Amino acid sequence: MDGDPAVEPELDSFSLILPLPYRVAFILILGVWAWGVNLHYLYLLKIDVPSLIKYSSRTSSPLPHHQRTYALATTITGPLLISLFFFWTLTRGIPSAVLSWDIIPQSYLFLLCLFFLVPFKRLSPHGRYRFLTTLKRVSIGGIAEAQDGKFGDILLADVLTSYSKVLGDLFVSLCMFLSSGKSSTDRPDRGCGGQYIVPIIISIPSMIRLRQCLIEYKRVRDNPQKTAATGWGGQHLANALKYSSAFPVIILSALQRGYNPNKIGLSETGLFRLWLLTVFLNSFYSFYWDVAKDWDLTLFSPSSSHHSYAPISPSFPSSLSSDPLSPSFPARHQHPYPYGLRPRTHFHTPQIYYTAIVIDLLLRCTWSLKLSPHLDHWNDLEGSIFVMELAEVVRRWVWIFFRVEAEWVRAKSGGGAGLGDEMLLGPLPSRM
Repeated sequence: MDGDPAVEPELDSFSLILPLPYRVAFILILGVWAWGVNLHYLYLLKIDVPSLIKYSSRTSSPLPHHQRTYALATTITGPLLISLFFFWTLTRGIPSAVLSWDIIPQSYLFLLCLFFLVPFKRLSPHGRYRFLTTLKRVSIGGIAEAQDGKFGDILLADVLTSYSKVLGDLFVSLCMFLSSGKSSTDRPDRGCGGQYIVPIIISIPSMIRLRQCLIEYKRVRDNPQKTAATGWGGQHLANALKYSSAFPVIILSALQRGYNPNKIGLSETGLFRLWLLTVFLNSFYSFYWDVAKDWDLTLFSPSSSHHSYAPISPSFPSSLSSDPLSPSFPARHQHPYPYGLRPRTHFHTPQIYYTAIVIDLLLRCTWSLKLSPHLDHWNDLEGSIFVMELAEVVRRWVWIFFRVEAEWVRAKSGGGAGLGDEMLLGPLPSRM
């Protein structure tokens, strides 16, 4: 610390060690590692994720997809560690030096984004080209047909909603770097570019999913061959409502940050209570949807413990049906499946599902820390904001395991990968 009063009050100790550009880069890279772990564990469970997202690699590499993802993650992690080493060596925790050397973390962040956006000939070029193609389609709210990889579009768009605040920080970092008299390693100015620019950026992923839901609704309505599984499309409207419920939270959060009673017409307490109501509705509606619709679990079903249960691939004599609801299914294998789950599961124990449900609920409700008089300012600290963004990425990482597993069960029950995706928002089919 150099004792400069014009500098030190602006930078907390966390920002001296890990300024905003590095925090954004860290969470982006973490997402690549997390996707590799998703692919790896699901591969061990013999769940074919590439077939679900309609991805066929054109490379002759014998390596499975998760190993190629790990190689990609390692390639982008190495330069981050080198960049951090040089930055820490040059700044030594001195605030004025941290502000002066913002070119180092900002350059790495720029190169990282360029790496994702330009499919070089090495390091999974086909995978990154597919990523860019999908990103281009979903960035305007588009969604492929089921046979063309709709499930992959849904996964990517949902991941973007979890990265919404990270995208906001990415813009803040770039805005501060390009602004005269500012440094991207300074205390983040989330009003950079205007009071409403960052909230608009944060809301874009929810807008994308909202438009996708409306497209799905229109497809169902225009389909002359409707079935009981697809319904009339009302569930897609309900899903659209879920994503719409994020907008009041974003707007009210922005109004609280720049509170002005002359413009808003509400007291600060009244504004906080209105925000509390909207975030409560959004969190618990989203939690219900995660469990009941995305994961196809029966926790909220009134008769969730009165069905027959069997693992997805039991060993039965070939002359007998492996369907637990079939009359020819051996009676000794029929028993009530664990409470709140479903007849067919891939993960080894019910406790894994219950743990995921609890994690999803807790991480959906991190906003409740503001209700504690001892922790009400915790969310305003830069280190705390970083932890919150990490927590949401972790929640989404857990969510992907069970979302993909549910899709695999649907695909196998529906007669092929992609067909089960039509049941995304409907009730569990009778065969399940």
